[in-house]
Amino acid sequence: MNAPLDVSFFARAAKPITSYRPYWAKRFGTAPFLPMSRAEMDQLGWDSCDIILVTGDAYVDHPSFGMAVIGRVLESQGFRVGIIAQPDWHSAEPFKVLGKPNLFWGVTAGNMDSMINRYTADRKIRSDDAYTPGDIGGKRPDRAAIVYSQRCREAFKDVPIVLGGIEGSLRRIAHYDYWSDKVRRSIVVDSKCDLLLYGNAERALVEVAHRIAAREPVENITDVRGTAFIRRPHDPSAEGWFEIDSTEVDTPGRVDEHINPYLTTSEQAQAQGASCAKEDGEAEAAPADAQGASVKPLTFVPNPALQGKGKRAPRERTVIRLPSYEQVKSDAVLYAHANRVLHLETNPGNARALVQAHGEGATARDVWINPPPIPLTTAEMDHVFDLPYARSPHPAYADEHGRHDGATKIPAWEMIRFSVNIMRGCFGGCTFCSITEHEGRIIQSRSEESIIKEVEDIRDKVEGFTGVISDLGGPTANMYRLGCRSPEIEAACRKPSCVYPGLCPNLTTDHGPLVKIYRRARALRGIKKILIGSGLRYDLAVKSPEYVKELVQHHVGGYLKIAPEHTEQGPLSKMMKPGIGSYDRFKTMFEKYSEEAGKKQFLIPYFIAAHPGTSDEDMMNLALWLKKNGFRADQVQTFYPSPMATATAMYHSGLNPLKGIHRDERGERVDIVRGEKRRRLHKAFLRYHDPNNWPLLREALKAMGRADLIGNGKQHLIPTFQPLTDGGYQSARRKNSTPVGKPSARAAAVVKPGTPAPRKGQVLTQHTGLPPRAGTAGAKARKPR
Repeated sequence: MNAPLDVSFFARAAKPITSYRPYWAKRFGTAPFLPMSRAEMDQLGWDSCDIILVTGDAYVDHPSFGMAVIGRVLESQGFRVGIIAQPDWHSAEPFKVLGKPNLFWGVTAGNMDSMINRYTADRKIRSDDAYTPGDIGGKRPDRAAIVYSQRCREAFKDVPIVLGGIEGSLRRIAHYDYWSDKVRRSIVVDSKCDLLLYGNAERALVEVAHRIAAREPVENITDVRGTAFIRRPHDPSAEGWFEIDSTEVDTPGRVDEHINPYLTTSEQAQAQGASCAKEDGEAEAAPADAQGASVKPLTFVPNPALQGKGKRAPRERTVIRLPSYEQVKSDAVLYAHANRVLHLETNPGNARALVQAHGEGATARDVWINPPPIPLTTAEMDHVFDLPYARSPHPAYADEHGRHDGATKIPAWEMIRFSVNIMRGCFGGCTFCSITEHEGRIIQSRSEESIIKEVEDIRDKVEGFTGVISDLGGPTANMYRLGCRSPEIEAACRKPSCVYPGLCPNLTTDHGPLVKIYRRARALRGIKKILIGSGLRYDLAVKSPEYVKELVQHHVGGYLKIAPEHTEQGPLSKMMKPGIGSYDRFKTMFEKYSEEAGKKQFLIPYFIAAHPGTSDEDMMNLALWLKKNGFRADQVQTFYPSPMATATAMYHSGLNPLKGIHRDERGERVDIVRGEKRRRLHKAFLRYHDPNNWPLLREALKAMGRADLIGNGKQHLIPTFQPLTDGGYQSARRKNSTPVGKPSARAAAVVKPGTPAPRKGQVLTQHTGLPPRAGTAGAKARKPR
């Protein structure tokens, strides 16, 4: 039986976000768009804004854009909310455009981390930005949350700054920064914000907004879950907390050797380098009482069964002290330890507060991180998603024809324009992913009625709708209404994943509610097709054949993207992903149901190169698997160390936090793929079919003792001949393509004189990732060798 998802999972009740008394400005009503200029404020009859939101994204009034959600939630509470989107950060003047906010600034870098948005995994600047009109790069600064906070302080220094968004969430403690290759301080310190809200912050934000509106000083707001702030040492507000010192790696106490029960007393003594005084007659006479009886002193020891009972500090008043910033900066072992502790304290049902010291002497201060927020109930999720979103970009971004699909198109909006978000959270726990760190592992689901209503709104109100819903999903397509069978067990659980190394027996895997929504939604008048574009957790899907059949026969548009990430157990164990056997089982079901429906459909697997724990042999074996199965990947994902992720801690420390952290040989060491050459090699294995990669792969295979894979037969990975190539390839994403140029010197050097140029269609450098289709031109040439 499923857990009741319309009520809180946890014993600690949270105040519903709809139960607050609205702020007095509620009388102004609802704005068609949150204002971005004084002229729009005048049209609404506003003389000022209560809260001004600053974001690194263009303002799209859609529930998939964080600032739109936050703005509409605050508006529903009665506050007048303005938005400053992608301001020029070179001075404070653009931050004054809406005047001084009455209550506070709300600052975010946007839907994406600004560094990941601006740089590739190879630390090269991107030329595009999907969250900017016209897909133009460079509209936001590096570390945008810090820069925006500084400019807000310059504009109006006495206005509180509340920082949020994924960039703040992933930097709430001292964190490894891939782009500078060093450990940076908590963003709370660097941004000098008054309060950081991490995760999906509606619950915390509503409480903070009403408390500031009630004239409570922001420095006194220290008891809200899901927040982080600065505390000075010996601050009176920290009194009454029980502190657990976790500033050093745990070390075991003395372990006594087991006594061999087959030895006599004297033999045991001899084994320990002593003698048995009783048998050797060396015992001193024991003192005697008046009657001559032997007297032995009494020894009192605590009863082990009662140890700690009645003395354990309550979890809600317990704080764990992490190693300081200075310690984790200079000691990678302590960094891995701090990362492990942080991930153990992420369940809202049992997480304890964390504190981390920054600075010494006069500059010393503590970054205090309260436990995660209580997840939203289904009713609260419905409230958030049912707010009056315009579901389009702000009119300021329209082109000369008043449209948003031309030169000023915002690609991120175009992608989610006809999609519906049905849930939040992910209990997968993949170590390279930041969803769990941000949204948590408790699934928060909307009601069926709310989802269907949004589909109908898209059909009736969104311009350009052709009858196709591009996605009904979320962070994971098929975790809707899944969770623990027991709220009590869920509130006490400290596992990082519910599906690794196998599915937890307490996890419900009933996809029935999701199947019901699919059927009801596609039966609506005017709906031609509903596609599923979110990532699919196939190890969950195979537990429900009914769901797989429904998905494959009605909701796949020719191909379905899934992410096994790798084929080898070494890297998979560091990713916390299932073995390739789960993929094979899903593939069998996928092909079976596709054939029953008379459809030719394809699975497109995604893989990661250069992930911690991946050897060169692992990538070679993956390339062989790809060739055997006829896959030619076009877009290749190289591991990107995002702040606070467990895999990033592996990358920085070379240790595996999943296995516990030790300074001796008990700590598990992880093979880290560093350096441009090795990362390029792992990426080349994924694109084994690209002639530009063949020289590098030949060199590597010879060094690995696998020259047997070089040849012109079907059993070989790469050929011996080298065609003339220009060093470029055309990617499905045009701006990711390498421009055409002269043949590389390396490629030209290995071409034998007189080698004829390959026939057209013989060597392919453009790939869709789809398996070869029978009967098409050049199909014979496309077959794997």
